[in-house]
Amino acid sequence: MGFSYLTEIEDIAKQQGVPFWRVIIEDDMKERNVSFEESFETMRGMYRAMREADASYDGTLRSVSGLAGGDGAKLEEFKKKKNRLIGDFLTEVMEKAVKMSESNACMRRIVAAPTAGSCGVIPAVLLTYESQREVSEDRLIEALFVAAGIGEVIAESASISGAEGGCQAEIGSASAMAAGAVVYLEGGSDEEIMHAAALALKNMLGLTCDPVAGLVEVPCIKRNVSGAVNAIVSSQMAMAGIRSAILPDEVIDSMRRIGKLLPACLCETGQEGLAITPTALEVVRKLREEA
Repeated sequence: MGFSYLTEIEDIAKQQGVPFWRVIIEDDMKERNVSFEESFETMRGMYRAMREADASYDGTLRSVSGLAGGDGAKLEEFKKKKNRLIGDFLTEVMEKAVKMSESNACMRRIVAAPTAGSCGVIPAVLLTYESQREVSEDRLIEALFVAAGIGEVIAESASISGAEGGCQAEIGSASAMAAGAVVYLEGGSDEEIMHAAALALKNMLGLTCDPVAGLVEVPCIKRNVSGAVNAIVSSQMAMAGIRSAILPDEVIDSMRRIGKLLPACLCETGQEGLAITPTALEVVRKLREEA
């Protein structure tokens, strides 16, 4: 089972007169041979795991490399300042994106959404939405199904692997998924969901995967922040009536082609980009000495 195009989901939703998320959950029910309740509760478990990971963040923890940890706490303090250029919603999104990603680097329990390297984007967006808007948990779960549907299409038609398609496949995919989820929460149409995903993904096309020392820490953690904020901005453009000039499914196909064109040295091999800067090479040297 599964979907190769967003328009497949849209067409089924129209034919059956059901919301976007319902098409996704019914596909999951058939794929795994489970009931509606079992599928929904599985997704609820994932959302609650995201919430728990955020709540249990420890700003004193540091990753083994020493490259990650503590920045989430800095953003939490920054949120208290009154002279910020950005509002409470985006500041909290930034904070939660870093906290989730740092928890991953520090070997805490997270939800790969869709990957561990991009684990901060969707939780940051949805958990902030929950804390700042009146919304039921069930509706947030429905939004996660919307995100899952978008992710399924990207995985089927392009890639969600940084090693295969660059960071556009990880942070880009997560950002597109989160953008669509927000549009659903805001009461947007299926068309707006798809175009929000397209707008978000377009902004991430060509993003390389060049982690320092091969770790999902630098620049991955801060890219989660960019992906989360990008998702919010893209959702708002779609809700304002802006549409991607390139059709959503064509944007996904473009990501596939771009991923194939990226040289291996920019796809998680540590052979180019930020991974071979003098600073990065010094980190590698120290880690080898300590091993």
